[in-house]
Amino acid sequence: MLNLSKEAIQMLEQVIYLPMVLQILQNDCRAFEQGAFKLKQPYLKLIDQTIKYVQKELTDAKKYLRQNQLQVFRGERDDLFSEYIFIRKRTQDSRRYSNIRLRNHVEDLLSYYLAKAQEISHCEH
Repeated sequence: MLNLSKEAIQMLEQVIYLPMVLQILQNDCRAFEQGAFKLKQPYLKLIDQTIKYVQKELTDAKKYLRQNQLQVFRGERDDLFSEYIFIRKRTQDSRRYSNIRLRNHVEDLLSYYLAKAQEISHCEH
């Protein structure tokens, strides 16, 4: 069993959640590009800004993991749970996350990052 700090767990979980957020944003971007929207540009700009912000956060989280000799791998998955394996040096800890919890948290993060990107966009004007 790993004895991880709250910050370490937070960073490990960022490396789990943020790629999911990016995937959703990239899918949504394609949907807006292909959709029959009259004014696509504001949506695409917001999504692009959000993607950049999430990518930076993910880069920072991965850097933290490297500096602290931490790794995370996806384990087994079924209809209800997804397993993730946290590793520090040669010690590992397996954690199971409810798929519903993962989805709900990713949705919360998506709302958060869209709002953050909108704030950044307003500051640039």
